[in-house]
Amino acid sequence: MAVLCFGSLNIDDTYTVPHFVAAGETLASTALERFAGGKGLNQSVALARAGAEVYHAGAIGPEGGFLLETLRASGVDVRYVETLPQVRTGHAIIQKEAGGDNCILLYGGANRCISPEWMETVLSHFGHGDVLLLQNEINDLARLMKLAHSRGMRIALNPSPMETSVLSLPLELVDLFFLNEVEARQIANAPQGIGGEQLLQNLAENFPGAAVVLTLGGAGALYRDAGGTWFQPACPVEVVDTTAAGDTFSGYFLGSRLRGDSVKEAMALASRAAAMACTRHGAAPSIPHLAEVQG
Repeated sequence: MAVLCFGSLNIDDTYTVPHFVAAGETLASTALERFAGGKGLNQSVALARAGAEVYHAGAIGPEGGFLLETLRASGVDVRYVETLPQVRTGHAIIQKEAGGDNCILLYGGANRCISPEWMETVLSHFGHGDVLLLQNEINDLARLMKLAHSRGMRIALNPSPMETSVLSLPLELVDLFFLNEVEARQIANAPQGIGGEQLLQNLAENFPGAAVVLTLGGAGALYRDAGGTWFQPACPVEVVDTTAAGDTFSGYFLGSRLRGDSVKEAMALASRAAAMACTRHGAAPSIPHLAEVQG
């Protein structure tokens, strides 16, 4: 049973700033670091470090080779990543405040230039029981979801960064959603102010066949499927950088469940891993290995 993460690969330039830059403001950063990133890459790394068999698919430009090295070093199979010679690799400019919060400016680049032919070629190597993991940083998600469903694959979706276009996707094909409160509210068409459990109830009514992981930041996380609801409190840590915390949670939860762990075990493991990622700088470099999390 394999996981195919068809997702983004980005070069992350991270600027440490005293506060997020405002309109018309010129602000000096105190540090500049370059990391491997992209929600797809981060989740593939988290899955692999959690012990899952994971393949990454997507596209980079000629300058993105070090991203593949990052994936390989974590145990991710990259045979389905193509290099597009005329397109730049995806890029993110990240502002990071002293407290660890961040804001991100994203350029899709090669991530938005994946051809239908490449999607069909990659999906032809996977089938019943395998998992397709998607985020919203590559093009043509609807095609991938329909192809995967037709091949009997299970579909896990993290619709971040959330856009109204997500609502036009065939969301009824999704088996597992990874959502934060903003994303859940938009997908469930729920009003402001309702709590996490009510959001889960609304999602269950709209997508009765899907399981949902709802992350609540420092308030923890919730899980719901046909068997009921589970709450996982957050692990308190001194936050350094939150860039890949959500991706770490998603990868560790999915990897744990595929290994046969219970929801309780998977939620606890994912929470510890995400908390550990918050204590480190960068995106992929911050994601812990399984032995660290279990220790």
